[in-house]
Amino acid sequence: MKSKIVGKSTSQVEVLNISKHGVWLLVHQNEYFLPFEAFPWFKNANIISILNVKLLQPHHLYWPHLDVDLEIESIELPEKYPFVYI
Repeated sequence: MKSKIVGKSTSQVEVLNISKHGVWLLVHQNEYFLPFEAFPWFKNANIISILNVKLLQPHHLYWPHLDVDLEIESIELPEKYPFVYI
């Protein structure tokens, strides 16, 4: 027996999973993994703060509780965007 998809998802960004290694996001039907090594802002954040992600523009993610802004391209091509964490 298969579950029926009742409707379209209204969320354009969704946190799929949080593990000890990182965070998985679904953005515009694309899945992204944000490892804590490369995205340390999320490592010690509480779950509510990580789940509260907004898609401000088609290419711009924002976590208001953490004050973290990320461009989708910085997740896709991290070598172009060296992160500095202080």
